[in-house]
Amino acid sequence: MTIRKELRFGFSLMAVILATVLFFTPWGNLTDAHLSREDLGVLGLLMLALVVVAIMLGFPTAFTLMGMGVFFAWVAYRAVNPDLANRQVLDLMVQRAYAVMSNDVLIAIPLFVFMGYLVERAALIDKLFKSLHLALARVPGSLAVATIVTCAIFATATGIVGAVVTLMGLLAFPAMLRAGYNIQVSAGAITAGGCLGILIPPSVLLILYGATAGVSVVQLYAGAFFPGFMLAALYVGYVIVLAMLRPKLMPPLAERERHVELPAFAKTLSAGGKNSLAGLSRALGGRSGVARRTVWIQLFGALLPALLIAATLTLTYRMATAPGEGTDALGLVEAVGGISVDFEEKAKPADTTDAPPSAVERLPIPTWYWVVFGVCVAGVALIYGLLSWERLEIFKMLLSSFFPLAILILAVLGSIVFGLATPAEAAAVGAFGGFLLAGAYRYIANLRQTPDGAAWATAKNLGSIVKESSFLAAKTSAMVCWLFVGSSIFAAAFALLGGQGLVEKWVLSLGLSPLQFMLLAQFIIFILGWPLEWTEIIVIFMPIFIPLLPKFGIDPLFFGLLVALNLQTAFLSPPVAMAAFYLKGVAPKHVTLNQIFAGMMPFMGIQLVALALLYIWPQIGLWLPSVLYNR
Repeated sequence: MTIRKELRFGFSLMAVILATVLFFTPWGNLTDAHLSREDLGVLGLLMLALVVVAIMLGFPTAFTLMGMGVFFAWVAYRAVNPDLANRQVLDLMVQRAYAVMSNDVLIAIPLFVFMGYLVERAALIDKLFKSLHLALARVPGSLAVATIVTCAIFATATGIVGAVVTLMGLLAFPAMLRAGYNIQVSAGAITAGGCLGILIPPSVLLILYGATAGVSVVQLYAGAFFPGFMLAALYVGYVIVLAMLRPKLMPPLAERERHVELPAFAKTLSAGGKNSLAGLSRALGGRSGVARRTVWIQLFGALLPALLIAATLTLTYRMATAPGEGTDALGLVEAVGGISVDFEEKAKPADTTDAPPSAVERLPIPTWYWVVFGVCVAGVALIYGLLSWERLEIFKMLLSSFFPLAILILAVLGSIVFGLATPAEAAAVGAFGGFLLAGAYRYIANLRQTPDGAAWATAKNLGSIVKESSFLAAKTSAMVCWLFVGSSIFAAAFALLGGQGLVEKWVLSLGLSPLQFMLLAQFIIFILGWPLEWTEIIVIFMPIFIPLLPKFGIDPLFFGLLVALNLQTAFLSPPVAMAAFYLKGVAPKHVTLNQIFAGMMPFMGIQLVALALLYIWPQIGLWLPSVLYNR
């Protein structure tokens, strides 16, 4: 029944598009060799409508764009000079294909995709989900919260939406159903969390948008951090509130699900008290029946949060008091408030021009640092006051599953955001890091099963993982790059026909304000997300919107962040809703597509709320690029 409704909706939409096209097409003038500018513009809109209909009918997007682009470009050239039309069309195809091949930005796509598939096959996400599940056991809706958090972390390691949804559908969906979770809520948490990779770097969408709009991918990555995690936080908040209001939808976990088996040393030391830090400290000073080396190792692991917070506070202190950096609190407040300030002059100490380097004093400690210091000290006291032996084991599980992935993420994204490497260079490092990570985790797994032949088994497993990842990365990258070639030819044909000028003239004739134009553009993108995927929207419609942005004084970077947030709906809105089909492919047979669609709807509403928040407070996305790159 659901499929019939979707087909009815799709065919009705196509009928409306075709009827409009047939009505406005200048059929009487198409036989003329020399068409007027107005007729060519109408043909451009006809080409756009036919592409949408062809894609909805299931034709391959890249080759549909190429075919339509070549045919209508030939019509445009023929209207000017019929004798040279064939040669000019062939020249156009070669030039557009070569322009895509020589685009350095696109090199990052296959490398990031390859890194993502390697991380997926490193058996890391399974451990991460289980440890988060235990760590959040007392939070309302803990399994759904753990699913969304795992998806957000996985999204920072790979921008592959299908892989995240499929993997979490295999790991989290059965666990939630066994725990008595509502099917719709479970499906919504997995599909919405799995789509975070569209927005959170390293997002392939941001690379494509940057290449299309001529915007720095580095700045797009910096701008997308806070909006992406804001959306994840809104998802988590919704799940927690829903679990508190309607606990039957997400019942608390049974005690056996929260149980953590303690190792032998912990069982021995726990006899002296529940607090693990106190127990380990006592074990150092007397006879405990546990090897001193074991106690030192466990104590070091327990003290890692305090050491990390201390290192962060030290680094923050040095940055906050560094002379001549313009990082004092007043300058930070003025930067956020948008006040134009000469930071170098403001931060430069008076009368230190001729002073030797040793005479330059550090700036006073700002008030906000003491606030941060107090919060961190209170946080450390709370952590170690509640650090029982069970929580220590859960922390060690998180450490072994999250810490290696965190290093890889920080190395890749940190080097991009702070300008140490280009996206392509960082993606290459990430791919190599993913290879090492996959090898290390397979070796640990094989060492537990067959200690003698662990190295040989790891080599065979790693060869299989690299082979599969290479094939999938090549397949995905080929699709994206052919799509870009097709869109480049299509955009050139659309420009030749004057379609862009016609659209621009129509939009400007409406007399819209920047706010009205932004609302109109985002509404169109939202509607397009129903029948089309985000790749098609980026490569077909962004070249139409981008030239209009200067007319309304809109920053292309900010527009790109809004588009990326908006295009989350392309994976959550029927009839396409690819996330639903990914989940349906691995879900139990009794779970229907209609239930998955129903579960996605509340999260789709949350995306609209996030879109409104980003528009009302643009500094959510623009603050980090402005600080790092002085935009």
